[in-house]
Amino acid sequence: MAKLYSQKKPQNQVNLNPKEETVKFLLDYSKALSVINCNKMKFEALLN
Repeated sequence: MAKLYSQKKPQNQVNLNPKEETVKFLLDYSKALSVINCNKMKFEALLN
């Protein structure tokens, strides 16, 4: 059965805010990640 997205959201929704160090870690990780396409394969390399 299809989920109805037109219904109201619950009122007790909690606003989650990540720590600054978590955001920094994720950004640094994404900058260091390199995806290499070779023929039909993909290789992921983490450049430290």
